[in-house]
Amino acid sequence: MTTEDTFFNPAKLSPRDKAAATDASAKAIITAEAAARDKKTEALKALRLQREAETPPQVAPAKKKRAGSKTTAPS
Repeated sequence: MTTEDTFFNPAKLSPRDKAAATDASAKAIITAEAAARDKKTEALKALRLQREAETPPQVAPAKKKRAGSKTTAPS
């Protein structure tokens, strides 16, 4: 059974230790998010390349020339 002294009086951390713990946690989260983002990007790129390989290339239709003005310009 724990006593009130050990339960309610945890060891005090210095501000430097608190900042170091926060910094380490933040860096771990940022690293994990970057890894997940890179993995997702690679998967999407593979799917896009696969889709492009399966579909035939589309040829754009030739552009029509605009017809000139049907009225004659005054001389």
